[in-house]
Amino acid sequence: GKKEGIIVAGGQGQGNGLTQLSSPQGVVVDQLGTVYVAEYGNDRIMRWPKGATQGSVIVGGNGRGGQSNQLNG
Repeated sequence: GKKEGIIVAGGQGQGNGLTQLSSPQGVVVDQLGTVYVAEYGNDRIMRWPKGATQGSVIVGGNGRGGQSNQLNG
């Protein structure tokens, strides 16, 4: 097996850009190799399809709160 890891999500320092993460709290990889990351710091869930160079926000990303486009905690 491989002995070196590769960056598949984030990797551009802490922040709120589409190539950044802030306080990631959970990660899931589906059967297609798509990576999903839940972020506490940006109140969002990001998706990186296999081979993607940047992610996309699929839920949240509009600050903390109780509106339909927000996450809280």
